[in-house]
Formats: sequence, structure tokens, C-alpha cells
Amino acid sequence: MTAQENTELLQRFYDAFGRRDGATMAACYAPDATFSDPVFVGLSGEQPGAMWRMLTAGSSDLTVELVDVHADENTGSARWVARYTFTTTGKHVTNDVRSSFVIRGGRIVGQRDVFDFSRWAGQALGLKGLLLGRTGFLKEAVRRQARARLDRFMANPGSEG
Repeated sequence: MTAQENTELLQRFYDAFGRRDGATMAACYAPDATFSDPVFVGLSGEQPGAMWRMLTAGSSDLTVELVDVHADENTGSARWVARYTFTTTGKHVTNDVRSSFVIRGGRIVGQRDVFDFSRWAGQALGLKGLLLGRTGFLKEAVRRQARARLDRFMANPGSEG
């Protein structure tokens, strides 16, 4: 695929994200795709698409701003900002994320998102997140909860996780 086609793929992905269209986001992934970020680590196969379907279904006030996107024939990168209410606590979150992609055949085969977990934890979890956001203990607890939510969602795709 050309750099332009891959850029359009990433733009379509983030446009769908902004519309809370997890199904379109999932369709941008190859069947053997991988995904990792500070919360969802080591997802593969159908899991990345399911994660986006779950996250978009569970958010009523999500907005996504695509700040920057670039791609060449095999890779891509993006910076985006998500604003939403963290449903577990009802707290507002603004998350500034940088993504890197591996692209093959017009589909995403690898995605790695990076964001400041401790900043996110402070916003999403309040005082507990502010105090413990830099600890491995809190990060591991959040990862376990997120993975359990994804597993429940994948077992019952009609749910919101």
C-alpha cells in the first residue's frame, strides 16, 4: 500500500473512534494484529478490535481529536487526545496518546499506544490514582481489571464489558 493509502487507513480509524464506531475500528485490523498500551498489554488476534468495540460502546461522552498522523508504506504514527468520563468513578479524563503502527495489506498488524499512566490514573481514579499512579501495584491492578472486563465483553459481545 502507498503512504497515502496508509494515512487514509489511520484517518478512517480515528474518525471511527470519534464517532464511537468500534466495529469500523476493528475492521481496520488484520486477523493477526497485536496491540499494547499501559493498560491493555499484549492483545492479539480479535482482542484489539474487541477492546475498541468495548471502549466505544461504554462511553457516552467520548471525543477524540486527531492531532497528527503520518504513514509510509509500512508504518504509521499518530498523536491523539481522548476526552471522556471514566465510568467506574465518574471522573473526567483527558488522555494525550501517541500511537505507532505497523501496516500490511491495508490493515493494521501492530499498534503500540503510549501515554502517561500516572497522569491518567490521577484523573480517572482521583486521590488514589494521584497517590499510587506511579506504583507498579496500581498499574497491575488496573491491568487485571481491564483484562477481566475485556474477557467478559468478548464472552458476551452484546454487553458493554
